[in-house]
Amino acid sequence: MVGYDPGVQGAPLSPKEAAFAGSAAGMVTRALISPFDVIKIRFQLQIERVSSKTPQGKYYGIFQATRCIHLEEGLSAFWKGHIPAQLLSICYGAVQFASFEFLTELVHQKTLYDSQTAGVHFVCGGLAACSATVVCQPLDTLRTRFAAQGEPKVYRNLRHAVSTMWRSEGTLTFYRGLSPTLMAVFPYAGLQFFFYNIFKKLLAPQPEAGNSGGNLKSLVCGSGAGMISKTITYPFDLFKKRLQVGGFEAARAHFGQVRSYRGLLDCMVQIAKEEGFRGFFKGLSPSLVKAALSTGFTFFWYEFFVNAIMTVNEHNKTTMKSIQQQNNTT
Repeated sequence: MVGYDPGVQGAPLSPKEAAFAGSAAGMVTRALISPFDVIKIRFQLQIERVSSKTPQGKYYGIFQATRCIHLEEGLSAFWKGHIPAQLLSICYGAVQFASFEFLTELVHQKTLYDSQTAGVHFVCGGLAACSATVVCQPLDTLRTRFAAQGEPKVYRNLRHAVSTMWRSEGTLTFYRGLSPTLMAVFPYAGLQFFFYNIFKKLLAPQPEAGNSGGNLKSLVCGSGAGMISKTITYPFDLFKKRLQVGGFEAARAHFGQVRSYRGLLDCMVQIAKEEGFRGFFKGLSPSLVKAALSTGFTFFWYEFFVNAIMTVNEHNKTTMKSIQQQNNTT
């Protein structure tokens, strides 16, 4: 069960419960998909063409990049920036799902629209993701910096990264790439919830009331929704990553060519001129794998934890009723 459903028996999820389920889902998912995220970011930041047929840059294929990173930086490199990434996932999941549950319930109570339609989920999902993005953007920037740096490391740890960036680049550096992020995240998250809603209804036209469906069906529907959404909105994710590493060129030099961009429009123009249309989709392959796993696992674990919360709540209700009955009889 994702979003407010008036047909479900019992009390709806409270904001705290939705936040807990969302943060737990984000934490578990992040630990599983971190290696794909590191590979995707390396591809996105590479100026040279990513092609196994005519290799020009340091990385030119998923398996080649995996071997290269493992040989040069060790297995732990696939979890570079994992602490800020985990903080990002926990925070983002909590804000996104709490906002989504709140907004869908608000739609049901204040409008004539059905809170369980795909269109409502698109709008509410996009707005919820924008809220989470504004709150969590500094953590996303830190995660990108850690994943992008090679050896020797520029930032020793999270505290060192925050203090260095604050002193040398100012407060606004933590919100670099926010414009393309918001432009991308609304349709991306909206489409995730939109297609997840559609796929769940196609696979289960008449779901049982109260069944939150934390099972393989959720994983499959989430994976499909994630891949479609990511393909449609991918260029904006690439623009965001390029802008987030602005001022970080020295640490990127040994990976290949580096570029500086004055803003979103300049970034788009330079990529189009130097790298062509395919440049907007660098790193799409590992990103699709990551999107399928990330979105699939996020919805899977979210529904799993929601189901667990509802089971505990129902058990507590039953226990309280039995205690009251015993007290009344005595």
